[in-house]
Amino acid sequence: MSDAPTTAPCDACGEATTDALARTVRLSVDRANIDTQRLCPDCFADWIQRYQDRLGSGDDGGDESSEIIVD
Repeated sequence: MSDAPTTAPCDACGEATTDALARTVRLSVDRANIDTQRLCPDCFADWIQRYQDRLGSGDDGGDESSEIIVD
């Protein structure tokens, strides 16, 4: 068993978030890591909503090739 802490702060709001609830958002361009953020569930939901509002609101004519991948 690891001695690593099971809680760490959310990068957006600063609240402690357990590893089991945290979500990591990674932005990569051409396989190069540009940004990584650890987010609590509420901030992750806000991030998804902002992403959809800013980048996903346009009609792409039914092309399903772009998607949000969460792992």
